[in-house]
Amino acid sequence: MGRLVMKFGGTSVANIDRIRNVAQHVKREVDAGHEVAVVVSAMSGKTNELVAWCTDASPMHDAREYDAVVASGEQVTSGLLAIVLQGIGIQARSWQGWQIPIKTSDAHASARILDIDGTEIVTRFKERKEVAVIAGFQGINPDTGRITTLGRGGSDTSAVAIAAALKADRCDIYTDVDGVYTTDPRVVPKARRLDKIAFEDMLELASQGAKVLQVRSVELGMVHNMPIFVRSSFDKPEDIDPHANQPPGTLICSEEEIMEMHVVTGIAFSKDEAQISVRQIEDKPGVAAAIFGPLADANINVDMIVQNVSEDGKTTDLTFTVPASDYNRAKDTITAAKAKIGYARVDTATDVAKVSVIGSGMRSHAGVAAKAFKALADRNINIRAITTSEIKFSVLIDAAYTELAVRTLHTLYGLDQA
Repeated sequence: MGRLVMKFGGTSVANIDRIRNVAQHVKREVDAGHEVAVVVSAMSGKTNELVAWCTDASPMHDAREYDAVVASGEQVTSGLLAIVLQGIGIQARSWQGWQIPIKTSDAHASARILDIDGTEIVTRFKERKEVAVIAGFQGINPDTGRITTLGRGGSDTSAVAIAAALKADRCDIYTDVDGVYTTDPRVVPKARRLDKIAFEDMLELASQGAKVLQVRSVELGMVHNMPIFVRSSFDKPEDIDPHANQPPGTLICSEEEIMEMHVVTGIAFSKDEAQISVRQIEDKPGVAAAIFGPLADANINVDMIVQNVSEDGKTTDLTFTVPASDYNRAKDTITAAKAKIGYARVDTATDVAKVSVIGSGMRSHAGVAAKAFKALADRNINIRAITTSEIKFSVLIDAAYTELAVRTLHTLYGLDQA
């Protein structure tokens, strides 16, 4: 007997046939004696359609009404799955975020979960053997009583938070891939699926461009030490043994549960980057604040930062990267602050990519980054900027060399399949 939270993404519930397939996955776990809560996303493409309707209705729409509209996608899916489960003889009931309730902040469209009361769901587990089918991505602000949503990928966050609130044994994230790979298999066919990965490594992979899991869901898993199991909903339900120690997939867990830590766990990359270089600024205290203060006020996240001081020590160049979606706003913000910053010119580039090498094993191994720099140089790949942390380093390169760089580094660190 165990308690599971099973989360199914948009492609897993894309139509009624896929929802019937999901119901069989749920039935397998119920028949094995588990108490089950299911968290569902909207059907594939539905959230985009609802967002487009809001924009079409008014480009400057009320964020509270936006949440009321886009939250309806998950409401439909949860109701349909409950109906299908009831049709195959399983006690099931759908739940909206406000019914549990999932209490959140009032930051509409990007709310953060504050508290979840899972008492009633647990009571129904015990008294009725009832499966809870929960609409992901949504909650309620207790002060206003309004529906809120958690931002893109928020159903992953809902699932892990609910698993923590219910004191579940594990949170299974069902998606269209069968686990977490050392890098994108579409770029590197030799990429391997990882059986286990530490929370820290997964957090870095997710934040550096790997799109398997939403970053906040991994953070929550790490904070609550909630094991997250990434697996495929396209595996046939009847082919999986629910009593197996670990069915096909990747377990995200604490570092202590992993017997052998590799130096490098995986390679992530992102082409959604833009580079901005502010040239010939006077080298004096307060210049960095004059540049990054206005960017922070505009809610623009800055990633890599490189500063070069001229030979005479009087001027400096400051280069940084921002998400490609914020490129125009960032450039306009810097231009508007020219008088305060006092620079000669601004150079920009949008044809850049960030490649990141991640691994907890770097803590105890020297020269890991140096090997990469040499390997990239041997391939004539120029590095524009570098950032490092305890378990990660990232390089900014020309976007045209992204695939070559990823393949080179993947082989360099022995991540190719044997």
